[in-house]
Amino acid sequence: MLESPPLGVAIVGGGPAGLMAAEVLSNAGVQVDVFDAMPSFGRKFLLAGIGGLNLTHSEDYAKFCTRYADRLPHLQTTLDLLPPERLCEWVHELGIETFVGTSGRVFPKEMKAAPLLRAWLHRLRGMGVRMHVRHRWQGWNGKGQLQFSTPNGLVEYLPKATVLALGGASWPKLGSDGAWVPWLRNSGVEVAELESANCGFEVNWSDYLREKFAGAPLKSVALKFTDLQGQVIERQGEMVIGQHGVEGSLVYAFSREIRQRLNAQGDATFALDLLPGRSLDRVRAELAGWARSSQSISSYFKNKLGIAGVKLALLHEVLGKDEFKNLEKLVSTIKALPITVHAVRPIDEAISTAGGVRFESMNSNYMLTNKPGTFVAGEMLDWEAPTGGYLLTACFATGMAAGQGVLRWLNDSTTD
Repeated sequence: MLESPPLGVAIVGGGPAGLMAAEVLSNAGVQVDVFDAMPSFGRKFLLAGIGGLNLTHSEDYAKFCTRYADRLPHLQTTLDLLPPERLCEWVHELGIETFVGTSGRVFPKEMKAAPLLRAWLHRLRGMGVRMHVRHRWQGWNGKGQLQFSTPNGLVEYLPKATVLALGGASWPKLGSDGAWVPWLRNSGVEVAELESANCGFEVNWSDYLREKFAGAPLKSVALKFTDLQGQVIERQGEMVIGQHGVEGSLVYAFSREIRQRLNAQGDATFALDLLPGRSLDRVRAELAGWARSSQSISSYFKNKLGIAGVKLALLHEVLGKDEFKNLEKLVSTIKALPITVHAVRPIDEAISTAGGVRFESMNSNYMLTNKPGTFVAGEMLDWEAPTGGYLLTACFATGMAAGQGVLRWLNDSTTD
């Protein structure tokens, strides 16, 4: 057994939520120790930066907040602590410039996560935050001490307070493996089952489609879906035909609603508009001359409608040969091609997870009611949001809120 480090506040998890909690506490003069299972901090954060590190979104703040759906009542006050504009100011204070992309998403000017993370870690170390890598949390022992396995053996640590920021379960190779779930449940904490979010879905494609078009992007399409409450949602964008089904940003935007219907009914069907820029009447008019044309299906559809490749293959996937001769059936399918999904792709393929520590298990300071002095932040909590900067913003914000919660709890404990 190794000697425990001096008492302080322990942050378990060195991602955005944990590091933000560490900054809040250190700014207030509290000694902070950050522990992470990996050889370095922010592994998942760095991976997110490969695609440009979408920090937040510049849309109207009221609309921004709606992206958290039914969890907004729990998150609104927290998001108000660090709204997108303030988050950008914080990034600028680290010496990192940002810009707004054409979609409204906000990125670092260098389109990388590493410079931001380096600057942040440098500032935290300068503030006296102590960093401990290769410390894998193993729950609590019988005395209520935190237990960490390290290359040198087991370390037990009894801090003044603890912030758990261990992430969900969608990136096990980067440390977010959900191993914390049974330890919290055994302590009486309510944890909603972790599920895939911002994920792909399985479709029973034909062998032909799978072999010829797996990995093919579907551009300029619109997806329409009716959720369990009967609300019709529609959005235009891009998606990908995968080996096992569908994936990509447009699908991810609907993943919550599709997953909920799958859980309730066993399958879910959405409609895909292959030509969202053209009305039903226009498509009908453009197809009316096909019967009199000597061109093949592929030539006519490509030249007249711009439908070729994977889009044409999808039409063949759902329509029989005779149905191609039925003008109304053909037109309606082009404008609303049905795709039925029957399963969610595995959680270790997902961008993020839904489920986690229920808000009902915490007080307004993010402290667990069954574990006084233990706070939770980030993706461990039972919320989800689409990609587009919403995930990172809430992780930063809940980390800030948890850090402030620790300060209030320490102050109250000292007063008592």
